[in-house]
Amino acid sequence: MIMVIALALAGAVQGGVSTARAEENRTSTGRQLLFFNHAYGVLDRATADAIERSSYLRDFADFQVRTTTGSGGQTWTGRYLMGRETYFELFGVGDVPGKDGTLGSTGLGVSTEHAGDLPTVIERLRKAGISDPVEFRQTRDFGDGVPVPWFDAVFTTDRYDLFGAWGMEYRPEYFADPRGNTEPASHPGDVGRERYLPDAYRDHLMRDVTDIRLAVTARDLANTVPLLKAGGFAVRSLPGGGAVAKGGGTMIRFDSVPLDQVGLRQIEMSLNHPVSYRHVERIGHSALVVGPGSRAVWTFEEQDRPAAG
Repeated sequence: MIMVIALALAGAVQGGVSTARAEENRTSTGRQLLFFNHAYGVLDRATADAIERSSYLRDFADFQVRTTTGSGGQTWTGRYLMGRETYFELFGVGDVPGKDGTLGSTGLGVSTEHAGDLPTVIERLRKAGISDPVEFRQTRDFGDGVPVPWFDAVFTTDRYDLFGAWGMEYRPEYFADPRGNTEPASHPGDVGRERYLPDAYRDHLMRDVTDIRLAVTARDLANTVPLLKAGGFAVRSLPGGGAVAKGGGTMIRFDSVPLDQVGLRQIEMSLNHPVSYRHVERIGHSALVVGPGSRAVWTFEEQDRPAAG
């Protein structure tokens, strides 16, 4: 889903909260409307290739490598670790065109659980001073050349450095297409993450993303905070810059850094069951630590890159 940004500009169980409990999440703005859906990061080529070849990851998670065709025929190839309600995408430098394929580029999608909640988010953005939010509809081509409506999205701005965040709501046409391999609705208006993702996570250790840490520029962070607040996340500023957003069982930490230091830093995941051991898996310039207990932490090393400007 990385290409939604480029295209828009061009034209609980263990550590989580289940879809059934989404209605219970309330903040100062009322019922929470947006929940962590997925994040992505662009890594150095050696690390991306090591992830793609890793046999350990195929046991640890519902792991996929696939190429997706979105709106306008744009394609991207990612490495996906899929959980019950959440997932993340990992790319190598150049896996997507333009600056979105630059080392350190990251993105964040936050989605609704109930049909019709995205317009409420957009209205909240306008009331918060985002007078002209960027709205966009993403499609998906399953290989027959016929685009299927996938999800509607909103961005607070069309200007960003190397991080972008968007609110999204899955389309009923996508759920109706059997090629999406989605689940039946559990209640009227169900457009939730658990319905969208397959249940293959049950056969692996990884359950869901519970914490994620991203290093972004001050401008990209400032553009993101209004969206998270409009979606019902509780956002707290950190001394010296940065912020922490909490809601729906997920914590998102943003470190405010210069442009030449941005990137994906860490992902923490809940497990389907506790393990008694501690396993460290080195994968390129990263380390995945699993256990002991019911969590895993994947840390990514900062890579050298040209200085900004």
